[in-house]
Amino acid sequence: MLRAVLTIALSLLLCVKPSFSQDNVTDTIIAELASRKTTISNLSDQLWDLAELGYLEQKSSVLLQQTLRNEGFDIEVGVAGIPTAFIASFGSGAPVIAIMGEFDALPGINQAATPRQQPIEGKSTAQACGHNLFGAGSAAAAIAVKDWLSRSGHQGTIRFYGTPAEEGGSGKVYLVRAGLFDDVDTVLHWHPGARNSADAETSMANKSAKFRFKGISSHAAKSPEQGRSALDAVEAMNFMVNLMREHLPQETRIHYVITDGGVAPNVVPNYAESFYYVRHPNAEVLQTIWDRVIKTAEAAALGTGTTLDFEIIHGNHSTLPNIILGELMHRNLSIVGGVNYSPAEAAFAEELALSLPDGAYSPDIAMTIQPFKQGHTMGSTDVGDVSWNVPTAGLRTATFVPGTGLHSWQAVAAGGMSIGHKGLMVAAKTMALTAVELMQNPAIIERAKVEFEQRRGINFKYEALLGDRTPPLDYRK
Repeated sequence: MLRAVLTIALSLLLCVKPSFSQDNVTDTIIAELASRKTTISNLSDQLWDLAELGYLEQKSSVLLQQTLRNEGFDIEVGVAGIPTAFIASFGSGAPVIAIMGEFDALPGINQAATPRQQPIEGKSTAQACGHNLFGAGSAAAAIAVKDWLSRSGHQGTIRFYGTPAEEGGSGKVYLVRAGLFDDVDTVLHWHPGARNSADAETSMANKSAKFRFKGISSHAAKSPEQGRSALDAVEAMNFMVNLMREHLPQETRIHYVITDGGVAPNVVPNYAESFYYVRHPNAEVLQTIWDRVIKTAEAAALGTGTTLDFEIIHGNHSTLPNIILGELMHRNLSIVGGVNYSPAEAAFAEELALSLPDGAYSPDIAMTIQPFKQGHTMGSTDVGDVSWNVPTAGLRTATFVPGTGLHSWQAVAAGGMSIGHKGLMVAAKTMALTAVELMQNPAIIERAKVEFEQRRGINFKYEALLGDRTPPLDYRK
């Protein structure tokens, strides 16, 4: 009796309705997801095998769509002008809880699911950021929430957003810009990683472009004076940007590749292209740095007698943290717990760890839930744009061997076997529990919205950093 009274009193203090069956709900959701582990892992492995690049994920998108359609979701395909983007919905009315899932791979990297470096012959793409796990785990969470809605008869809508081209394509930005999150109350997401945490993190705002210079071809030995080298323009731009680094805010990050530098040394290149990323935590500061980068490109063209054209490829806002949602996600992550290795998985991890920097591998990290904190990451994500429009929370789980970095062959290896599957299940259970708790307790959503508005500020007006361009569906071709 005393315990029941204390429970009600605590719930009132937290502005949350008491739920005497919450333990049973939690146990049921965890058990149901555990019973689906083989199916979910197989879905992840299929996405791992496909490893399709951004905006080209036709088979991956169809696979996820069909999985959710078979579970009773209504599917809307090709949203925001993107053939591989889709929304899967179940239920009716408020609250509307969205779970995001990514599924694009990366170019220029490849690896088998083995603890030693072993590229797969004939393959040039891989899930080096674990988006196969992301897509499958998020779909599993959405299905678990759907099952709870069906079983309980509770009002609410669960949506899975199939979001392509996170890796440099800003797929989510186009969905935001099209208003597809306007009626959503909260958004949940996760990302594969090397530890388990639900930190309320900010990230870097990010903008990119391909700079294309056109010159005049000539014989590099017989008539060099007749030529105007587009490659010279690329190199001149790079040189000026590298000089500029000394005079930028220290949080700035700029990186580039030369995507086309000519064909033969004895032919003055009449075309060359470089691909730039520029990052800063603050979108307004980022724009001032971006304007300076543009001026270096213009100066390079002027100085080399070439012409310049550039195409904005993507732009992401920083992530806007939400402590209310983050703490809720952390509590559920703590209930679910971390990743426990089998003897075979421990042997896999120990062998893979031989390729990591000395001291990077700590086997107990996979089992540990990191303390909740506010922080900042130097990476960027199109989740940022979503978070400035809807209260958003995310988490990371230990899908990779502790010490592994993203975009590495080690990440590909673990993401294609049972270590990745176990981290995926931690994420799916955590997000499902969080979504159900939000549906049961709309007061939490209201508190999250109050914090959201305070953090944005009353004068905030969202503008996509990539402007009004259409989705760059061919940026990976």
